[in-house]
Amino acid sequence: MQIEKIQEELREMGVDGWLFYDFHGRDHIAARILELPSGHMATRRWFYYIPANGTPIKLNHKIEPNYLKHLPGDKELYLPWQQLSSKLKDILKDAKSIAMQYSPNNDIPYVSIVDAGTIELIRGFGVEVVSSGNLVSIFESHLTDEEIEDHRKCGDVMQMIKDNAFKYIRDRIENESPATEYEVQQYMHQQFRDNGIFWDHGPIVGINEHAGDPHFEPTPENSHKINDGDLVLIDLFARFEKEGSIYYDVTWMGFVGNDVPERVKNIFKIVADARDAGHNLVKERYSANQELSGAEVDDAVRKVIIDAGYGEYYWHRTGHNIATDCHGNGAHIDNLETKDDRLLIKGTIFSIEPGIYIPEEKLGFRTEIDVIIDNEGNIDVAGAIQQELVII
Repeated sequence: MQIEKIQEELREMGVDGWLFYDFHGRDHIAARILELPSGHMATRRWFYYIPANGTPIKLNHKIEPNYLKHLPGDKELYLPWQQLSSKLKDILKDAKSIAMQYSPNNDIPYVSIVDAGTIELIRGFGVEVVSSGNLVSIFESHLTDEEIEDHRKCGDVMQMIKDNAFKYIRDRIENESPATEYEVQQYMHQQFRDNGIFWDHGPIVGINEHAGDPHFEPTPENSHKINDGDLVLIDLFARFEKEGSIYYDVTWMGFVGNDVPERVKNIFKIVADARDAGHNLVKERYSANQELSGAEVDDAVRKVIIDAGYGEYYWHRTGHNIATDCHGNGAHIDNLETKDDRLLIKGTIFSIEPGIYIPEEKLGFRTEIDVIIDNEGNIDVAGAIQQELVII
């Protein structure tokens, strides 16, 4: 537990404390940050309060007095619910504002976990409740230099597998035995196994109208054969098969044949330009030592697509935090599905992946990079950045 670091961040934020609360394992964020023991779920309400200054305090039910025993701090016990309220009020008596897993208006549902009744209870003590969103980003999505290097190394392998997949498509056509989308996916699975890569689902391999389905999953039944003239999208997301490895997640596109239609070229350029607009904004803000939220990057990327006349065909957020989970708990690049105004911090990785999906034309486009903000504030991307369609 990084108690001193948490207290330092609380003082920086001007917040008097961070109150963790759970009932029946609802708060997965608390479980990870507090390193709660697995395999033992508390059956009664508990609280853990980390003040900006001073000693943390645990509040447990008398039937479960040793839950949270691994955490530092003083311990209080309650039995009737009235005692729970009175002791909690006493614990918070010196606080004017505290952070909890809460988001005003549910803007950021990833951290909006504490129930409304508990928020009402705390406010009834005369204490303001603010969102722990930026704290969660710091303590859930911050990566060490070693973890960032793991991401880079995984990227080297994944980029190779992606290149091999495009070559496999071409080889199957030249052998007069075109591969299906599913067969290309299975080929990549074998490449993953051969290179010590872990994946939980995917990769996405989709052509034409299937490229227009952002979450298409090829199966033996729904797959099409890939032939000359097809637009191909490959989205691969995986990590090394070891504890603590960091995901790598990119999307590349190719066209089978040399005669790429101008319209296909032009739309791909729009999504690539939109992606680069987001990447450039991150570089500009960090070079000027200015704060930047995930929502602002989404706005910058989305503006390029809207200005090009394709706003109605861009159906999802621009990107997501990346850590030991592919979709981590840090700030997402989103001002569409959620209003993610959490700050993009040093020591973090996130995707930028705009898309244009035109079902009436059986077309879909997406390009994706993983942006690294290292612990010195330098901006980088692991692996190549696609600027033109791969000619397969």
